[in-house]
Amino acid sequence: MDLSRQANRKGIVLFSDFLNLNELNIYHQSEKLFETKTESFGGVPFAERQMIAFLPDALYYAWNYPITAFCIKPSYPKFAEKLGHRDILGSIMNLGVDRSKIGDIIPGDGVWYLLCAENVADYFKENLTKIRHTVVTLEECQPEEIRDTQTPDELTGIITSNRLDSMIACVYKLSRSQSLELFRQEKVFVNGRMTTGVTYACRPGDVISVRGFGRFVYESVQGETNKGRLKFHYRLYRN
Repeated sequence: MDLSRQANRKGIVLFSDFLNLNELNIYHQSEKLFETKTESFGGVPFAERQMIAFLPDALYYAWNYPITAFCIKPSYPKFAEKLGHRDILGSIMNLGVDRSKIGDIIPGDGVWYLLCAENVADYFKENLTKIRHTVVTLEECQPEEIRDTQTPDELTGIITSNRLDSMIACVYKLSRSQSLELFRQEKVFVNGRMTTGVTYACRPGDVISVRGFGRFVYESVQGETNKGRLKFHYRLYRN
């Protein structure tokens, strides 16, 4: 609210830090209260962690999100360990940087990509030199390079209806009770909004995020099986 008021009063674009899914849910619930227009983006399409841009009506200049992208490479690939998301995040957090300055961490082919706030980029470049026992190098890159590594798995599934709980159970190979538990734990988000509505009817283009599992995009129903069940197409983005 304060950033929106400041942006409106000064006539300039202001930005939040990176928001997690719960914070993005609060943002979506509050959109009608802002004094400015808003947009959200995380550096790449379907980013889980996103910044909010507060845009005054009298905007008269071009602007970009203050996001820097890095490619994290092992300096000596022959001796590099196999690193995971937790390893990358743990080493970054050990540098004492607030989590809100860090966007998505995305795996590539033998490398990792890091999206971060522009004002901590130099600090990371100078100080993030080792992850576990692996010496690493940070190279600034273009977001387009990351998009090329984000090719989702194009998959199909079979469900009784396009209810959200049924779709989540199918995509992540869960029982119905396991799927319902995710709703009770408030881990399910549709297009950035947290939902406990298990009967929500998914619409083409919906981005469904499940904390701890990742996210997928519901594309379309492709027909019915002989038993009258629905065959649907979706794009799965793996953690």
